[in-house]
Amino acid sequence: MAWSIRSRVSSFLGSEVGVMGSLFHWDTCWRTVPFSVPTNSSSAVSSRTRPWPKFMNWARMDSCYAAASFKEKQSENKDTDVRNMAEAGGEHALFGLMKQRFLSFKNHKYMKELEHFQALSKAQYPKFMVIACADSRVCPSNILGFQPGEAFMIRNIANLVPLMKNGPSECNAALEFAVTTLEVENILVIGHSSCAGIENLMKIQEDVESRSFINKWVTNGNVAKLRTKAATAHLSFAQQCRFCEKESINQSLLNMLSYPWIEDKVRSGLLSLHGGYYNFSSCTFEKWTLDFNGCTVNEESSSYVIKEQEFWS
Repeated sequence: MAWSIRSRVSSFLGSEVGVMGSLFHWDTCWRTVPFSVPTNSSSAVSSRTRPWPKFMNWARMDSCYAAASFKEKQSENKDTDVRNMAEAGGEHALFGLMKQRFLSFKNHKYMKELEHFQALSKAQYPKFMVIACADSRVCPSNILGFQPGEAFMIRNIANLVPLMKNGPSECNAALEFAVTTLEVENILVIGHSSCAGIENLMKIQEDVESRSFINKWVTNGNVAKLRTKAATAHLSFAQQCRFCEKESINQSLLNMLSYPWIEDKVRSGLLSLHGGYYNFSSCTFEKWTLDFNGCTVNEESSSYVIKEQEFWS
């Protein structure tokens, strides 16, 4: 489905009036299913056999994870993880709480899955690379249940991916390692609601030179900002920011195609690019996949098409 400006504004406005209202703007059913990976045996699909991480049974994860989490909490010391960092006072208390959490992980997770963790100590074979915002409220391992060995992650301000021509950065260094060395099969860019980085991008005045590291970084999302301004001029600033939070995800997916070693794998079916949006106010998650065959990427202009949209609530 072409993600046109009209349909994006319509979908965005639907989401503003509530979760149920937004459901009417999705063209596909909302099934909580695993991200698709190639399954045929054609030459376009990698023949490398890699162990499927023990915890990646997505179809059963919700019920199993909830049951295991409840059982673990019941067996832990009453003081462990009941308090949070905000309630702990002073540096000693903060690290004391951190120590409790580590020992709880070791006793209730590591030791019970010792064989799995020993295998991970020798090599990693993640199916996913995740690019998420550095925001403390958006932890992919918590909200999506990623376990050790399942996802190679990098987090930065506003979950942005710069164009290749913009030069080296920690983001594209991580991309290169994930794609060329780890040979991940999926890259997932996760944005979120109330993103301060996107709000900062939307506030930047084009004709003002800034020495701020933050301002210089978020300008990697300038194309998304321009598209947002063109599509949402009639909306409030807060609504424009919400729109740009999703638009910047799609721009990052397009920017990844400027790296030849990513484009080649996407073209051959060895790699899929996905977008995700976490709304922590309503605790909902939107997922979609970039349709490579419908995308246009060049110096003058670029456009994209997305598919396999899902809404998890």
